[in-house]
Amino acid sequence: MAQLRQDYQQFVDHRAEVVVVGPDDARAFKDYWQRESLPYVGLADPAHAVARQYGQQVNLLKMGRLPALMVIDKAGLVRYKHHGDSMSDIPPTREILAVLEKLKQEAS
Repeated sequence: MAQLRQDYQQFVDHRAEVVVVGPDDARAFKDYWQRESLPYVGLADPAHAVARQYGQQVNLLKMGRLPALMVIDKAGLVRYKHHGDSMSDIPPTREILAVLEKLKQEAS
């Protein structure tokens, strides 16, 4: 999440909202967000309802939920998705910004 925090302004500049969904309960999530001063939205999902809805994989041998990243447009359509194979399998920011730029061009 450090990389996401570092690159957050680039997402804001592309008029994108960042939402991180995690498996912790609401209290633990809130405490973590405050302690780390994270600038983006955090959504506690201890029942895994959101994770299931978007097909996020859970692998207990690989520390639980595997990373999943999606770009969802204003109409609610998933325009990009990446399901990680390990905890470090997260697409680079430039890849996501390219998707956002393409969506911006399509809207013009």
